[in-house]
Amino acid sequence: MKVSAPFKNAIQSYLEQRAEYDELFARSYRNPLKNIEDCITYILNYVQKSGCNGFDDDEIFGQAVHYYDEADIEIGKPIECKVVVNHHVELTEEEKAQARRDAVKRAEDEAYAKLKQQREKATAKRTATIGQPQPSLFDF
Repeated sequence: MKVSAPFKNAIQSYLEQRAEYDELFARSYRNPLKNIEDCITYILNYVQKSGCNGFDDDEIFGQAVHYYDEADIEIGKPIECKVVVNHHVELTEEEKAQARRDAVKRAEDEAYAKLKQQREKATAKRTATIGQPQPSLFDF
């Protein structure tokens, strides 16, 4: 099973913080028979069984704590899935500059496409009017 690093890091950092201030949980967390991979497998199976697509952070963290607190718990089979984690991403100055360049390029391309479309529309309209013969007074 391959899980995204942000998801794994979020779970693991929560558990480590919890273990710092909760001595009872710290003993469960240090259990050599438990590990973060099995914890994540347990959480993903819990989510799949629920049938829901979105969860509050506290509910997921609660399941992680539950995994470590229970001595005999069935984790389920590994699941291949994509997990979305709400987290703040810090971009480097280089990444910010590249994002700006990409945005300017997209804006230029969109403006050019719009002007080109307007020009083609006007040309098509002129061509349509030129192709029709103008009636003459002598045609009646």
